[in-house]
Order: sequence, then structure tokens, then C-alpha cells
Amino acid sequence: MTPTSRPRVLTGDRPTGRLHLGHLTGSLRTRVALQDTHELFVLVADVQALTDHFDRPEVVRTHIPEVMLDYLAAGLDPSRVTFVLQSAVPELAELTLHLLNLVTVSKLRQNPTVKTEIGQKGFGDAVPAGFFIYPAAQVADIVAFGAQVVPVGEDQQPMLELSREVVRRFNGLYGDTLIEPQALLSAVPRLPGLDGQTKMGKSLGNAAYLSDSPDELRRKVMGMYTDPGHLRASDPGQVEGNPVFTYLDAFDPDAARVDALKAHYQAGGLGDVTVKRHLLDVLEELLIPMRARRAQYEADPAGVMALLRDGTDRGRVIVAQTLTDVRAALNLVRL
Repeated sequence: MTPTSRPRVLTGDRPTGRLHLGHLTGSLRTRVALQDTHELFVLVADVQALTDHFDRPEVVRTHIPEVMLDYLAAGLDPSRVTFVLQSAVPELAELTLHLLNLVTVSKLRQNPTVKTEIGQKGFGDAVPAGFFIYPAAQVADIVAFGAQVVPVGEDQQPMLELSREVVRRFNGLYGDTLIEPQALLSAVPRLPGLDGQTKMGKSLGNAAYLSDSPDELRRKVMGMYTDPGHLRASDPGQVEGNPVFTYLDAFDPDAARVDALKAHYQAGGLGDVTVKRHLLDVLEELLIPMRARRAQYEADPAGVMALLRDGTDRGRVIVAQTLTDVRAALNLVRL
């Protein structure tokens, strides 16, 4: 496979819930910017979602159109972005099997994301094999589309490095066939949850969603964790570890204003309610146009799924060619 004239990007999400502000800072804003300069493929990773939702497939099915609406609301333009449904590209499964031969069990076991999620999900020794190998399946997704660039957060770097290792090993054994992807790191650190204790997560009950109504957003922002020692407005407050200021760093375009608020809060005389109201104003300004775009697409659900179907058809052509190249490199018998 040869690189395209416009650098090709692959990114995506598991449709296990609505997308939230953490997705916006972690990937969605990057995708919106890249669609002008890159060939952007966005994978709705429903097969990967089933690795830990196999007993609740209706959750995955229900959220496929919801995630599509979130994408479109965030500003991804279907005339410039190719949306692909993972389960509708069966060639990815065969490619995963071929690449698994180049990945060791110890490498999968050492993946920090897998280790963390195994603990969070309480699998113990009963880890589903599909879940255990999903990093290798992600490698197959990346190389299948010939992705040259993959936007990742710091926690996802081991996955991308695994992709690079597998590509180098495959090309070394069988000849130059696959493109080695490069990482595009997010400029914003991972967004904490509203509770300030962990990352923002769909399953953790600490997320503000892109589709939240104004009332829902107000309730969540006004209930956010702040500095527990900041009991009165006159008290000096802590900015470090205070998620309200982390959110302002991520979303307020006026950095000087945020710095002034931080200084005032640290010196004392600035109450939590005042800061939260400012954050709410910033987030509302951000989300109002998203709500408008979402409402427009919600009025035509069949049209939204048609966008996914058409993109999947285009994406499958590329993946099929990659698989053809891989089978030729492996010298598999053609009947």
C-alpha cells in the first residue's frame, strides 16, 4: 500500500454510550480540524464494543446512531469524512487473525490500558479472549485503512507503538506491504470527571455529554467537585486538581481571563459558584451550535444511517485491497 496524497487518518469510538466533553478535548476537536487537510476515516467500533458488552448487544446497537449524531453535531462533515461501521467490514476479522501471529501474549498482557480495564471491569482470571486481544484488533483497523496518522492521547500511545512494531515486523518478514502509522498527540491532557476523582467516562457516571440539555448541563456544572478546603469565597483556593479550572483551561478561548480567575481564586475572594457560572457560560457557547446541528440531523434518522452505510461501502473497498495485499505477501494459496 502506498501513502495517499492527503495524509490518511483513522480514528473512532466504541458505541457504548453518548460522547462527552472528554471526547471533545481528546479527539473530536482534532478530527474537525483534520478534515480540512487530511483524508479522515472515523470507525464506529461496534465489534470492539462487544468485547465487554457481549451480554448486552442492545446497548451497542442503540448507541450507533447516537454516536453518529454526536459526530455530526461536533462538526464532522460527511462530505469530507468517511464514517465506517466496523461490523460491516468482515475483512477486518481476517486481517486481525493474520496479525495476531506477530503479537505475543506477554505483549498483550503488558498493555497498560488492558491491565487497567481488566481491573475496572472486575474480570479477574475470567478475561474474555476477545477483550484480551482487542489491542491487536486495533492494529488491524489502523493498517487496514492505510492510516498514516492516528490521533491518540498519552494513554493510547502503547497501542500505537504496538501497531508500529507489528507493521515493522510484517514488512521485515514479508516485504513492504503495510504503512507504519505516526502518532498525533492531543494537546489537552485527559479531562477529569465531574467528580474530580477519575477520568471522565461513560460508565463512571461523571460525564457531561455533548447532547446534554441546558438544564442537565447546569445541574452537572453547579454540582462539580472543587477544592474541598475552599469553604467560603474569602478563603484562598487550590487551582491544581480543581476540575473547574481544568475545564476552563480546555474550553475557555480567553487564556488571559482564565489566568486572572486562577489568581483571584488562589488569593481568596472568588467563590466556587461564580467560577462555575463562568464555566457554564463557556460550555453553553460551545454547545449551542452543536445542539442546533444535532437537531437538524435528528429530524432525518434514516439519512444519518445512510451516511454511515455509504461511508462503510467506501471504506470496505480500501480494507479489501489491504487484505488482498496481505494475503499475497503471506503467499496464501488462491483457489
